[in-house]
Amino acid sequence: MRGGKMLPTFDCRYHCMLAREDEREQLGHKPVKYHGKWPFWRVYGIQEPVAVALSALNLSMQFHGWLSFFILVYYKLPSMDKRTHYEYTGLWHIYGILSMNSWFWSAVFHSRDVELTEKLDYSSAVALLGFSLIIAILRAFNVRDEAARVMVAAPLIAFVTTHILYLNFYKLDYGLNMKVCVAMGVIQLLVWAIWAGVTRHPSRWKLWFVVVGGGLAMLLEIYDFPPYQGFVDAHALGHATTIPSTYLWWSFIRDDAEFRTSSLLKKIH
Repeated sequence: MRGGKMLPTFDCRYHCMLAREDEREQLGHKPVKYHGKWPFWRVYGIQEPVAVALSALNLSMQFHGWLSFFILVYYKLPSMDKRTHYEYTGLWHIYGILSMNSWFWSAVFHSRDVELTEKLDYSSAVALLGFSLIIAILRAFNVRDEAARVMVAAPLIAFVTTHILYLNFYKLDYGLNMKVCVAMGVIQLLVWAIWAGVTRHPSRWKLWFVVVGGGLAMLLEIYDFPPYQGFVDAHALGHATTIPSTYLWWSFIRDDAEFRTSSLLKKIH
């Protein structure tokens, strides 16, 4: 019966929050956070409808990008014994899965904020950022040897795993998690930006747009402000900026697959 008691308590908090905010507004005060969260207007029981919609849109963009990449490398580009020539195919598949998983739990969490959905959202986001950092290093430094890849990935995987375990089983430390996520995000943006500046890759301009978009999304995550009209806050705007970035990002990945495959085939022949 524990689950049966959760929803009335949750609804009580929501209506008490709205009543308190009405009183504050009449007194000319600005909105404040309740239980660490800004006051949002619900729509059909969904806590943050705009953030949910944008998370779902990001999820669909990630799926479209990953599917188009899958079709390209397995059905359009030359292959050898059913294996692709592109050395980073497997890594981008893992990235696609982690991205879709992260946006799925983001949508669930913004629909209903409870301890379980919060931990799943935070954990999946950290896992995605950690793997994105790994793949940034491997691609920018053109690491193709399996042993070298393990040496790069192992310490980062250990760090990310430890952090996720800490959040889930010791303390859900919001401040620490923000610092870890920002650090991993800044490092990978710097890696991609520096590589875009020195490489002769034909699609490097797309990287610049993605880096700028990623930086903007990160600033919106850090710079917090109350939701406009009870619906759109900085976090939701951050989700909005990642939509065009995602389209360009997967476009770059497809271009990279074509570029690397073409370069390798020229060396063979």
